Amino acid sequence: MMKLELVALAIWMASILGGECKVVQFIFGDSLSDVGNNMHLSKSLAQASLPWYGIDFGNGLPNGRFTNGRTVADIIGDSTGLPRPPAFLDPSLTDDLILENGVNYASGGGGILNETGGYFIQRLSLNKQIELFQGTQRMIINKIGEEKSRKFFQESQYVVALGSNDFINNYLMPVYSDSWKYNDQTFIDYLMETLEGQLRKLHGLGARELIVFGLGPMGCIPLQRVLSTTGECQEKTNKLALAFNGASSKLLDKLSNRLANASFKFGDAYDVVNDVISNPYKYGFNNSDSPCCSFGQIRPALTCLPASTLCEDRSKYVFWDEYHPSDSANELIAKELIKKFGFTRVDGTKAPASAPSPALARSPALAPSPEG
Repeated sequence: MMKLELVALAIWMASILGGECKVVQFIFGDSLSDVGNNMHLSKSLAQASLPWYGIDFGNGLPNGRFTNGRTVADIIGDSTGLPRPPAFLDPSLTDDLILENGVNYASGGGGILNETGGYFIQRLSLNKQIELFQGTQRMIINKIGEEKSRKFFQESQYVVALGSNDFINNYLMPVYSDSWKYNDQTFIDYLMETLEGQLRKLHGLGARELIVFGLGPMGCIPLQRVLSTTGECQEKTNKLALAFNGASSKLLDKLSNRLANASFKFGDAYDVVNDVISNPYKYGFNNSDSPCCSFGQIRPALTCLPASTLCEDRSKYVFWDEYHPSDSANELIAKELIKKFGFTRVDGTKAPASAPSPALARSPALAPSPEG
């Protein structure tokens, strides 16, 4: 179990010692966790900057999230009482905001490997995200000094959620040399060797409470289905996700046992997501094989566009676009992870199964216009 009871204790101790340290999150990830970094990468081809992204979040305008509402990390953070970390590239980010809310470095198209997602032109790989985190640490050290900074970073929570792009936008595409340099097992070995070095580096930078999110059945995303000859899930891709999850779980166990004071956990929601896709009606969905936001009969439409057509009821679709889950699906995934890890709120009480969800409009006619 991920001992978030320690978080409550840390807050209590901080209040006794003067309250200078607040528990926050530092999030490293890809488009499933991006909250706006790629919107500030002007040349990036992986952006959620057009309507109808963000339609069920805040004012309904695009905010950089690759979904209609919240990310899984948003929902888990809300449920446990942690603040939502702003995007690192947000121009309004300051050292005071970092101390209050943490930082999100996630970048659409990014991967564990530097070469992943190269055709997006601009994206932040995990190595680059860790490099930016080092810069964040220097900012905080300059602000509050080394001793308080060490305490702040060691008491913070860390999320690492990457890997799907390393397959979908690298290994499974012949335009990348990794697709012919490796076989399935040697590629996963390469990923694990790289990820281990990255997690060890994060530990050296102070990460003690860290969770790595596993991959879902990525062979069942609408893009993979429409590119298959049958319209069914691509089992080869799903087997790669399962192999990645198994290897990652072993890696996290090893690091937790070997690194000082490390509580590194693996968050696996593959089974529940697979069940949702296989039995959508059981979970209140009525579509699990096509995107809510689509461009008529043109498939795949690789992104949701202002001219796209939205499904009648967004709460009933598992997928928002060709790649990404809807807010409703993200809530279900978050609920499973909260239950699996027994997360508690920062005040020590049990986390609710999920945070309140936004009101989802039932049809495009009820949604805000692209102009807001």
